[in-house]
Amino acid sequence: MNSPITTHVLDTVRGCPAIEIHAVLEVLNKLETWETVGEGHTDADGRINNLLSDNKLISPGTYRLTFDVSPYFQSQNVDSFYSTIPIVFTINNPEQHYHIPLLLNPFGYSTYKGS
Repeated sequence: MNSPITTHVLDTVRGCPAIEIHAVLEVLNKLETWETVGEGHTDADGRINNLLSDNKLISPGTYRLTFDVSPYFQSQNVDSFYSTIPIVFTINNPEQHYHIPLLLNPFGYSTYKGS
């Protein structure tokens, strides 16, 4: 079973998965500070399916998934504008699976709520 929150990173310039990108998942707590709840590295398919353990429950709230993209671009010998990319999203229904894809290039990115 996968984590209730997963991601997939694709390099849109190279047309392939972006591997070995470190990502940190945080939740905004009651003190209005970010608390780390999971992390991982993209695999050979550009995916992180284990941000949270299989048994970890999520709750409604605001989450932030931050990708450290500098090492990835450096490994490709490519200059990039972004060093980290934070994606902030809201979970209203914790029973759902949330997939947060990132389409990446050195000077831009896009994301959407995946399935």
